[in-house]
Amino acid sequence: MEQLPEDWQRGLVIVAHPDDIEYGAAAAVARWTTQGKDIRYVLVTSGEAGIAGLPPAESGPLREREQLASAALVGVNEVEFLGYPDGRVEADLRLRRDLAAAIRRHRPEMVVLLNFDDTWATGRLNSADHRAVGRCGLDAVADAANEWIFPELADLEPWQARWAAVTGPGPTHAVDVTDTVERAVLSLAAHRRYLEALSPEPVEQQARAVVDMATAPIEGFPADRAVGVRLFTFV
Repeated sequence: MEQLPEDWQRGLVIVAHPDDIEYGAAAAVARWTTQGKDIRYVLVTSGEAGIAGLPPAESGPLREREQLASAALVGVNEVEFLGYPDGRVEADLRLRRDLAAAIRRHRPEMVVLLNFDDTWATGRLNSADHRAVGRCGLDAVADAANEWIFPELADLEPWQARWAAVTGPGPTHAVDVTDTVERAVLSLAAHRRYLEALSPEPVEQQARAVVDMATAPIEGFPADRAVGVRLFTFV
């Protein structure tokens, strides 16, 4: 298991919902911001359909606030919400275009995406939004560098990221997050109202259990705690 390249300065994390980053990547983000890297977030939705019993008009702004607080705890101060409808994101040209535009705006060397496979594990279906955003996000890394695919983006200079790293099953590379696990726990716990709706278990306990699972040791990688990714290289 190889170490994920870290000879870069700007990173962009693209996900579907508030809390997606905190269910895996936040510990790596905390490591990178500690190194002085510029990490930014793009969220396709505001997660407004994610809290049972709380209408979307209330849930969306609340979840945006929780995401902003969560991001700040791992050193991220720029968070963009694209306003797509939660639960109804489609993998289409519009999404690819908007994500390519985001990549051109933020100009990252490393793009981080969430697992977009059909499942998380055998019998565990992945979210339709996760599948759409991850697949379109990976395509958008290439689209952002091509001046002809979306000519309507001509006011944004083409940009080619060097890598895309996809968190989730089947990692090819890993990041040592031994020193940033606690910040990742705090970052997930900042999604307090969301986690309270998921379980009666105390929020801090939920957050620790999730982060412990997401940062478990990876066979063949010399770290007590790690985040695994599939790495795609573009240049």
